[in-house]
Amino acid sequence: MATRNSLQKTLGIGLTLGVTLLWLLGVTASGLVAQHEMDEVFDSALEETAQRILPLAVTDILNRENGNGSQRAPALKDHDEYLTYLVRDAQGNLLLRSHDANPEVFGTTPKEGFSSTPTHRLYGVSAVSNTIFLEVAEPLAHRRESALEAGLALLFPLIVLVPVSLMGVWWIVRLSLRRVVDFQRGIESRGAGDLSPVAEDKLPREFQPIAVAVNRLLDRLHRALESERSFTANSAHELRTPLATALAKVQRLKIRISDDQVKKDVTEIEEALRSLSMLSGKLLELAKAEGGGALSQNQHDLVPILAMIASDLEEQAPGRIVTSMPENEVNSFIDPDAFAILVRNLIENALKHGSPNEPVEVSLCEDGRLIVRNGGHTISPEQLKLLRNRFERSNTNTSGSGLGLAIADAIAEGAGMTLYLRSPATGRQDGFEAELVAE
Repeated sequence: MATRNSLQKTLGIGLTLGVTLLWLLGVTASGLVAQHEMDEVFDSALEETAQRILPLAVTDILNRENGNGSQRAPALKDHDEYLTYLVRDAQGNLLLRSHDANPEVFGTTPKEGFSSTPTHRLYGVSAVSNTIFLEVAEPLAHRRESALEAGLALLFPLIVLVPVSLMGVWWIVRLSLRRVVDFQRGIESRGAGDLSPVAEDKLPREFQPIAVAVNRLLDRLHRALESERSFTANSAHELRTPLATALAKVQRLKIRISDDQVKKDVTEIEEALRSLSMLSGKLLELAKAEGGGALSQNQHDLVPILAMIASDLEEQAPGRIVTSMPENEVNSFIDPDAFAILVRNLIENALKHGSPNEPVEVSLCEDGRLIVRNGGHTISPEQLKLLRNRFERSNTNTSGSGLGLAIADAIAEGAGMTLYLRSPATGRQDGFEAELVAE
């Protein structure tokens, strides 16, 4: 079965990821804008620096006494230079440079305006009729470092904001869906036999039609079950009474007849009426079993019900029923009448089809498992699969309607239980075993 995702979990994670993604996109866009603006600021600084240094460099070069040799500008103290410069003539001869300048960074001939190399950003300006050129260089690594620090400064708040947003989104989603969760838990916690309406007045507007539809379905199901129960009860009364009356009249008639042949015919009629009465009872039990009334709204102790059925059948077969029941209660939501019908059919089936010389073992465990075991001939696996069908019997020489196991299986299915049929019985070489297990 596929795992169902929680709406609360899906919304919480989805909204948090969505907000985080939007923040990341916003940080990325802000970082790109900041980098563009920083490039403009750095370029402006390069241009401003060149224009400020150029007059000083030209004055220094023109006032030299020893010609136009290259000189290095002295540094007042050691420091890292982000901006370095060269002063050259039109042929590229070096006239002046900053103390930390590397001529290899600059081109072989000076240029005016902005230019870039793989490692530096350059700006050049000229003076004295384009005879003296000043170029200022800035490492691109410095700009990348500045952009990275700016991006991290924008990204750092997310480390705090993402967990906070996750908790905030989760809290808002949970608060918004609390009525839906209560609705879900209310339906989940109720037993299968509880057909009372579910609360719908506090649900969000989007979920209210679901609650209304569920209540309508529950109402229709409740009315259908009540109609089925009423029909079953009325049919039982209407069918059993005339059959019992006819059987009583036939029995009285049998006593008055002296002719052996006529008495034999009346006896056959009596047996037919008795079989018809039993068959009608079984059919009514099957209708009840298939009508969906196998569960009740409250739990009931199964021990006294099993003891009563076993005691009742013990009178019909003295000494053949051996029961084993726990001392503690065994509670279940199965309807008491349905459980009584199920147990009666399983034990009657064992008494009829089991060996008459061996007992019928009836065991009820504390975990709710019911086991009915009898001796007798084994049943083939092919025939064992057919015993759940209506009017199917393993031994046609034995009286019976062939509905006992079909009724028991229908009640077990309606109660959410499983009926296992085995032959030979567990721990034996022969016999038959029926085990009812709650899922």
